[in-house]
This record gives sequence, C-alpha cells and structure tokens, in this order.
Amino acid sequence: MSTAKKLFGTNGVRGLANVELTPDMAIKISLAIGTFFGKKNLLLGYDARTSGPMLSKAVTSGLIATGCNVYSTGMAPTPSLQFAVKNHKMNGGIIITASHNPAEYNGIKVIWSDGIEISHEQEAEIEKIYFDNKTIFAPWNNLGELKEISGINEEYIAAIKKHVNTGEITKKQFHIVVDAANSVGGLTTPTLMRELGCRVTSINANIDGTFPGRDPEPCPESLGDLAATVKAIGADIGVAFDGDADRSIFVDENGEIYMGDKTFAVVLKQFLLENKGATIVTPVSSSTLIKDIIDAYGGKVEWTKVGSVTVSQKMKEINAKLGGEENGGVFYGPHQAVRDGAMTTALLLEIMAKTGKKLSELIAEQPQYFIEKSKIECSNKNKTALQTKIYEQVKNENISTIDGIKIWFNDKSAILIRASGTEPVYRLYAEAKSQERALKIVAEYSSKLRELLQTL
Repeated sequence: MSTAKKLFGTNGVRGLANVELTPDMAIKISLAIGTFFGKKNLLLGYDARTSGPMLSKAVTSGLIATGCNVYSTGMAPTPSLQFAVKNHKMNGGIIITASHNPAEYNGIKVIWSDGIEISHEQEAEIEKIYFDNKTIFAPWNNLGELKEISGINEEYIAAIKKHVNTGEITKKQFHIVVDAANSVGGLTTPTLMRELGCRVTSINANIDGTFPGRDPEPCPESLGDLAATVKAIGADIGVAFDGDADRSIFVDENGEIYMGDKTFAVVLKQFLLENKGATIVTPVSSSTLIKDIIDAYGGKVEWTKVGSVTVSQKMKEINAKLGGEENGGVFYGPHQAVRDGAMTTALLLEIMAKTGKKLSELIAEQPQYFIEKSKIECSNKNKTALQTKIYEQVKNENISTIDGIKIWFNDKSAILIRASGTEPVYRLYAEAKSQERALKIVAEYSSKLRELLQTL
C-alpha cells in the first residue's frame, strides 16, 4: 500500500494482511465506505484467504457504525458476489479479496448497485472521507443491521446458463478439468459444468486459504499439474482460476496452456460473427491479435488503461457488450460487464459445441503471436521517476502513453512497460511473431529498466 494519500490501486485496496491491511485499518476504510454510501443496503462476501473472515467482521463493524445494513453471503467468487449485488437490488457491495496476489495479501473491493466496481472518481471520494476524517457515525438508535443471504452461488450458476445454449453443450458431453486454486472457483464452476452435461475432474479443489496447490495467479509456470492432468486423462479442456475466480486461463486437449489473449480472441471472433460492427473494450496491454480479429470481423476497438475497473466503466459508458484482457479476464456484457471466469468457460464450451472444433483448432485459426512477460522490482516512490526516464529514451519511437508506455516496432512486435497498481514492480509485456523475438525484446527492456533504476 502506498504511503501517499491514496488507498485504492488498480483493483481495490490491497495490502499484507495484519501488516498493512489490519482489522483497525479495515474498520477505518469501511467507515469511509459506509459514509460514502450513506445508510444503504450493502452486500459483503470474501474469498478463501485465511484473513477473509477476520477482515469481513471488521468491515461489518465499520459499515454498521455508519448506519448501513450489511447482507453477509460468506465465501463466494467475486463475479458471483457482483451478480448478487445486482440481483438482490443492493445499493452496493464490498468484497474481501486480493485476487491473484499471494496468500499473505488481502484487499477490499467496492461494488456499485449495478455489480460493477466503483469508478476511480468514486474511489477518490472515499479516499477524501478517509484522509479528511469525515466519517459520519450513526446514532446509537439508528445503527445498521447484520443480515444473511444464502443461495447466491446457485442464482449465479442459473444466470450463466441463460446466456449459452445448454442443450448444444450437453450433447457434446465434454470432459473438463477444473483447477480452482484451492479457492472459491471450486464453489461454482464444477457444479455449473455438471449442469451443462460435462464430466468434471477437479484438482486443487479443497478450500484452503494458504493455497497449497499452486499460486493463485494462473500462469504457465504454475499450471503444469493442470496441463498434465488434461493430457493424462484425455480431457477436452482444462480451466484454471485466480484466487477470486474472475479470471480464467485455459489448457487445450494436448496440454497446451494459452494466455488469455488467445482464448479471448476465440470468444471475440464468435461474438463479432453474431454482432456485426460491435465495439470491443480492451486495455492497451492486449495483444495485436485482438486488433487483428476486430479488424477481420468488422468490429471497432476502444483501448483503455490497464485494469478491470477501467474496462468495466468504459463498457458501461459506451454500452459495449464485450471486453477482455490479456490476463484471462473476459467481460460478457449480456450477463454482467465484469470479469467472470465461469461465464467465460461456458462461452468457450458453447463455441466448441457450435463449431465442432477442439480448442487447439480454434486457436490455430488465429494470427499467431508470442507473448513474454517479466517484472522488475521498483519501489512505489521511484515509479514516476522511472517512467519519465523511460519516456525520454523512447519518445521518438512509435509509442502510446494511454497507460505506461507501449512501443510498437515495424515487424508487428511490441512491448508495454507500466508500473503495477497493486505491487512495487514494473511489468513488461512483449509480443512478437516469434517467441525468440518476444524473449529478446523483454530481455532488452528489462535490462534497460535495471540500468535506469541505478540512476535514481
């Protein structure tokens, strides 16, 4: 967490549980959130982290103290909680999660009445209340109440099924391997898949907030067990979720792991075939592959800064029906304009059923790009200075500064260099038509960043 007058990062408030994000701080943040909403009905849930119940109780206290009624759901995936906010006509919601961060982290996301995370402008309002000590406490005889809501995961599963052709998927009797990262994805997706007529094999299925199976960030380095399982048992597809199950990374029938761009492109192509001329919202971190597909199938692209909040808010602003990120986040507007791992899985199975093609075949039809990622440690206080130095070095190249610095090269390769909003690091995303070229770019610019850091 930054020491500057800022609470919210790219995606909510994040910090080390009981070090940066203590119960005391959680109460103070929730007092500011409760004051911002003003005596409203708010839904509250959390992911599988060990600190979730503790922070949930702290947040509950703060909200009730400001006169808000708290509707507690307990443990659930983030998209399930977001759907419940909208479905139960709540004024908003709070989700205790640190998404893909390691087990020792936790965080607080604030949701608006439509199930979408609040805008950065609304976050700034909460920060102002927090830092200016403008909390409004309710009188003793007008405190909020704590109530419980049950059945939200079942409602969420039923809602997803309305957006796909369940009969067509059921006929195929797909065998899917679900890797829930020992977290909340296991509470919904296996059930959804069975209700879609799939045979389900689960790994890392038991809820355990220490994440013993693998890191909650689904990336090729951590998904070896999933890939091996899919191949060994002859499954049709595998899916892995992050800690709060709003992102999904897929494995094909051969055990090949795909980055989110490639599977988003499968969903994107089918969507554009059925929705001619649609505008697609995607951050500048997305691969050129996404632009290629949008151009080929008559869509329009709306580039944004990196971050699911920004994508969701832009979709809401322009009434777009589809968005996507390279990290496995797909935003399917007809269901809800937020990242949703289970919805994405259902959409992908529907496309496989409709086309009669395996995932590997659907991916092979696309223009091929190779993506390589890296990160360089950089303290929060040095982030702005480093960005200035990078810009000075590359300002005469073909660049975009929508978010961080993206450089496009003449051979259709590119690199995005940007400061993380949740961790003290700079992230590098390189892409090229060959893996060798992508690796070379990411190595070259990682080296440049390290050199520049030495000068700060």
